[in-house]
Order: sequence, then structure tokens, then C-alpha cells
Amino acid sequence: MASQRRQMMQSHQSWTDDLPLCEMCGVGTAPNCTYGPDGKDTQSHPNEDGHFRFRGEEGCFLYGVFNGFDGSRVSSFVSQCLTAELLLGQLKSTHTDADVRRILSQAFDVVEKSYFETIGDALAEKATIISQLPEGVSFHQLSPQSQKLSERLKDLEQEVSGGATAVVALIHNNKLYIANVGTNRALLCKSTSDGQNQVIQIGRPHTTENEDELQRLAGLGLDVSGLRQAALIAGQSSTRRIGDYRVKYNYTDIDLLSAAKNKPIIAEPEIQASQSLEGVTGFLLLMSEGLIKALESAHGPEQANQEMVAMVAAELAQQGTLEAVAQSVVERVKRLHHDVYASGRQRASHCSRHEDMTLLIRTLNYTLADGALTPTLGGRIYPVSVPYSNCPSSTSKTSVTLSLVMPSQGGTLTNGTNTASTLEEGTPTHTPSQSPTTTLHSTNNQTTQSSSSSSGDGGSLFRQRGSQAVQPDETGRVPPYVDFTQFYRLWGSDHGDFLGTQGSSAGLGPQ
Repeated sequence: MASQRRQMMQSHQSWTDDLPLCEMCGVGTAPNCTYGPDGKDTQSHPNEDGHFRFRGEEGCFLYGVFNGFDGSRVSSFVSQCLTAELLLGQLKSTHTDADVRRILSQAFDVVEKSYFETIGDALAEKATIISQLPEGVSFHQLSPQSQKLSERLKDLEQEVSGGATAVVALIHNNKLYIANVGTNRALLCKSTSDGQNQVIQIGRPHTTENEDELQRLAGLGLDVSGLRQAALIAGQSSTRRIGDYRVKYNYTDIDLLSAAKNKPIIAEPEIQASQSLEGVTGFLLLMSEGLIKALESAHGPEQANQEMVAMVAAELAQQGTLEAVAQSVVERVKRLHHDVYASGRQRASHCSRHEDMTLLIRTLNYTLADGALTPTLGGRIYPVSVPYSNCPSSTSKTSVTLSLVMPSQGGTLTNGTNTASTLEEGTPTHTPSQSPTTTLHSTNNQTTQSSSSSSGDGGSLFRQRGSQAVQPDETGRVPPYVDFTQFYRLWGSDHGDFLGTQGSSAGLGPQ
């Protein structure tokens, strides 16, 4: 079996060539880049991300996004082998939740062991060469024969190095399972019965900022304070990863990890409790770490989930294919990141480079726009909420969101495209620049439990209004019904240098 896997890797064949792709899914990608002094970007290494999106038998769907490092070998292997371990008859409609979780966990374990089998010969050759080279001798002091061995050793080091993080979504019996290893992210956006969108981050990244991970590492005898201070472990922020032979088997040679009683960096996935998708309308997002970090570097982490969902919803309302939607969102994030760097403002220093970016979108009973493809403009989406009623005679109001897309550099304030397309039937038709949408709410839970409060802003994105029509006051004026609070806060945080000369952010609001 090991020799079969090695031959498969060398021939670039795939175990999954005959599996059908899922048509309810779209993927967008962008390579890594570093900005030079002249503003031009250059790619520092080949794309290391990977993904898959397959439709299996018995109503099974499997999706994954993989963030590779030190090469694409591991992410490519995992994207092939993991699918083979899950969609070739292993999952049955009769399986319970416990069965599915067990099969998912076992698949990750088998995949990593299989990967290490494929590099077994290279590791054996590496050990042999090391035993033949003299210690403490520089390359130029070596004999010609030893120099050749030293060069071969460098090639072998490159061949066996590298790893990957993974986020995998499995839909089985109309239930969603998320398996996460590392620092990628899964977001579920659901339209609720009252016409709002609910944003749920499923799971947490495995880093030294994760208290559960720190507790796990402390149980192995590691110094938690040292891990917190270092942040990176062997050059990576993840405390769980697939592959990375040097860290897995030579951790005693790494100062931060040398005291561990057992392997501290593991490939065991954290599998979130299954969530029923019965009657759910919305979409699922799987994102590589590079995409998340690029958006957070440009605008900060506080509203990253809400902003990502707003961009996806806006593109779903415009584009005719999911591929176009996913690629447009990735390109928008790429432009936002570059524009912040070029602006020279406060966050510019965080945006000198970004890693490979991958976004996978899986719709859930979501209808795409029928119109022709519309070019996507740059700029940041700032949500502005207003109460809205689709029936003039109705006294109840539904909150909707108009998105203001602010130009990245200069320009004037323009009303942007709508931030979602899941409107109730009967909603009046509006011009593209004034399309109302559902209000975003967010939770950031380890499980799929949701909350009605918005993460980072302490509550609803709109001001609650009474069920009765608003009456003029004694001066004949009607109280303002458009809430620009979040817009002013986000705009102010992005333009602190401007506000420093013009006054506080409150000065931007109505006087």
C-alpha cells in the first residue's frame, strides 16, 4: 500500500478523478504576494493552498480547504487521500452522529500516517547521508564526494518538509459536520424567520491564543507562558497541523517543545456537533488562513466575519455563477489589502504581504441572481440599517441593510450594492444602488449554537422601532430612522488620520 501511494504521488494521479464535483459550490483563489517599494506585487512562492468539493453517494457532500506551508506536497496529498477515505463507501445513510464523527477522526489519522509512508524512503536516505557526513565541517571544507552528499541532503530536507492545516465540511443525512485542524475558518450564514441573516463561526483556530489548546499543551508539560509569548511554533501559528515531520518526530530538538511528554503538535481534528440543515437557507464559507489574515490585516479582526458575509451576499445578488461569486470576493479582499498598504495609513504596516487565499462557497437553498454578470467594484462595505416594511398597510417593520461601498482611495460616497439577496417574496423592486437586505447578526461560538447579538458591537445592527408609525415632534420633524452608528465607527477607525485633523468620529454624523 505504501509503494502504491508513493507511485500515485510521483505520477500526479488522483484517487478521486471519477468522483462528481458538487454543482452547488464555487471556489475563488489568489496567490500570495509581497508589495515592493514601487507598489508592485510579486509572488514569493508557488501556491500552496488546496481544496476539494465532491458529491458522494447517499446524499453525501464533502468540501475542504487546505493551507499548505513549506510547499504544496502535503495539501495536495491530503486533498486527494482524505476524499478517498470518506467518499468511497465508508459513509452510510444508517450511520449515527457518533459513527460519522468516528469515521471523520479516523480518516485524518489514516491520511497523516499514509503521508509519512510516502516519504519513508526519503527519510531513510536522509538518515544514511547524515551518518556519512563529518560533523562540524563547513561545506567548502568537504571533499567533492561529501559535497554531493550535502547537496543531496538539502534536496531531501525539502522533500520531507512541509505540512498543512485543514477545514473540512461534510454534509451527511442533511446534517453539517465541521472538522478543523489548525487555522482555517468555517462560517455558516443562515436566513432567519424574521428576515435576518445569522453569521456563525463554527469552531476556533488552534493557536496559542486558544485556551483549550494551551490547556492541552500544559498537560504535556509545556510552559504555557512561553508559548503565549512566542506565538509561533516552528515558524507556524497553528498548534495542530497535518504532516510537518520535523516538528512531529523531532520536537525534542525544539526549545519550546522539548519538555513535552508526548507529541505536542497533532493532526487530530476538532469535530463540531452536527447541525441539521433541514429548512436552512443561506450559505457555508470555508476560508484559508491567508484570506482571513488579509482581511483582518486591512480592517482589523473585530468585524471580519460580518464583512466577509456581506461581501459574499453582495456578490450572490449580482453574479450568475458561484465561481464568479467566490472569485469576485477573493479579488475584492486582495484589492482592499493592497489599497490599505498603498494608503500609508495606520494599518498599512500590517499589509506589506499576504499569503495564498482560498474561498469555498456552498449555497443552501439559495437562489443566484438571474442578471448578467456585473463587474465588482473595490472599496469596503459598510452596513447601514433601516426599518423596512414590504406592505404599505402593515404596521410591522422588518430591518434591512443598505450597504455603503466606500471608495478605497478618494472619490465620493456612493450607495453600494445590497449585502444579501435572501429577501422575502413580495419585496418591492429597488434600483441596484438601493436594494434592501437582511441585517447581519453574528456569533463566534465553538459549537453551532447561535446568538442574536452581534459580535463586537454589543447588539443589533439597527435601532429597534415601535410597531406604530413614527409621528412628527412639536417642531414638525420626524426622528431619524436610518442608523449610521456602525458606519461612522468603522469609517472612523479606518480613517483615524483624517479624523485627527477634522475632529472626532462623532463629527461625521448628523448635527
